[in-house]
Amino acid sequence: MTTNEPVIIERTFNIPVNKVWKALTNADQMRQWYFNLKEFKQEVGFEFQFEAVKDDIKYIHLCKITEVEFCKKLTHSWRYHGFEGISYVTFELFPGGDNQTRLKLTHSGLETFPKNNPDFDKHNFVAGWTDI
Repeated sequence: MTTNEPVIIERTFNIPVNKVWKALTNADQMRQWYFNLKEFKQEVGFEFQFEAVKDDIKYIHLCKITEVEFCKKLTHSWRYHGFEGISYVTFELFPGGDNQTRLKLTHSGLETFPKNNPDFDKHNFVAGWTDI
């Protein structure tokens, strides 16, 4: 897998855009599918963090909202405390017929993370986003 190509995951949900948007931006709903966030605001500049543990290594994710288009697009940075590199996660929503919503997730910039740490291999991000 080429690391400098972004991870792109697309899914279609049988619910309207506003409900998918709420799942992406409401901290209580995000805890059900994403990570344990203390707080989340859909405001450019809002910073949040969360922890994930893999093989007894704790990774502190540091994120900052960089773009918000209500019910259309949400982008935030994604980096790790103590590690080089910064990536960006973008959620885009596209309304469809019969109250359907197509979600496109793009995670770019993975090539900026340390290459000597296998936890930052692209396939781990593909697996993680697919599982989520």
